[in-house]
Amino acid sequence: MVLDEPLEERIAEILKPLAKRFPHLDMEAIRHGNRKQAIVPEGATILDPVGTAPGLVVPPPDGGHGPTVLVLPGPPRELQPMWHTSVQTEAMRAVLAGAGEYRLRVLRLFGIPESEIAETLRLAEREGIELKRLEITTCLRRGEIEVVTRYEPSAEEVYDAFEALVRDRHADTLFSVDGSTIDEQVAALLRGEAPPGARAAIGSSAATAPSAPSSRTIAVAESCTGGLLAARLTDPPGASDYVLGGFVAYANDVKSAQVGVDPTLIELYGAVSTEVAEAMADGARTRLGADVGVAITGIAGPGGGSEEKPVGFVCFSVAGPGEERLIRSVTLPGGRLDIRDRSTTVAMHLIRRALRGAKRRLTR
Repeated sequence: MVLDEPLEERIAEILKPLAKRFPHLDMEAIRHGNRKQAIVPEGATILDPVGTAPGLVVPPPDGGHGPTVLVLPGPPRELQPMWHTSVQTEAMRAVLAGAGEYRLRVLRLFGIPESEIAETLRLAEREGIELKRLEITTCLRRGEIEVVTRYEPSAEEVYDAFEALVRDRHADTLFSVDGSTIDEQVAALLRGEAPPGARAAIGSSAATAPSAPSSRTIAVAESCTGGLLAARLTDPPGASDYVLGGFVAYANDVKSAQVGVDPTLIELYGAVSTEVAEAMADGARTRLGADVGVAITGIAGPGGGSEEKPVGFVCFSVAGPGEERLIRSVTLPGGRLDIRDRSTTVAMHLIRRALRGAKRRLTR
């Protein structure tokens, strides 16, 4: 291990802005503490730090035949750009020259348990699809099933057969064949663009819908999710083009005064009901002048549930575009955080269905 003095100076330059922001800090002590990051294996190629930690490509010692070691910092914002730099170094190019090629495909499904995918895999084997040539992993993520497959180019036909089987068995729940997320698809539809995966015409409602409707604006009214849906809708860059705003209406008085829900509906059906959800969606849409209004009201727990409406019972409504309405109520599993997060996923899928022209009214 040797001290690389130029690297030590680069790290010191990175730390200099701290002295301006926090003049009381002992910068000499901080520099001494970070000096160890400039002590590197002899012969290593140094990757300039994105934060303060450098990356290293360490070849086998003395030209031997051992492994080349790549060292990168952990934080993704540092690791990811430094990875792209690392593969351009001579040592990494030599390592990767003999690497095999793998392709990666991602399918996403909603409204299906993992056990159904397991049965599909068993059926694929019974039908003679060579799954041993595919590396398939499944994961439940935010209430959706993600099926990730890696394979060598020679197994492309095997993957195509597997994907065709998934399409056939799960046409109503498969919403993405190109890895695009529900958030990306909803954002594209709101912008008036053909969403990722539209070419697949997945699901009965998608098959009859126009691929690229005109752009739409959206407004939200949320109770149990407390703004999480608005946060998710506004996460993509440029979301201000289509998200007008929304209401976090926890209290019944706010539902009435701000969103326009008739207090009689709350008295008759309760704040957590499809009737109130529909009124909230209409209110958000009307009051903000949006093309689409969406509402969520539910019981996230851990208290507040009843036999009729247990913890996890959540009601949704999407008003528009046009005169269409989608209404649904479900009982979601998990703790408070799970229920709130999964509620936003259900809402995003209802928004997608509405924007793709679904006309049927979904009920409990």
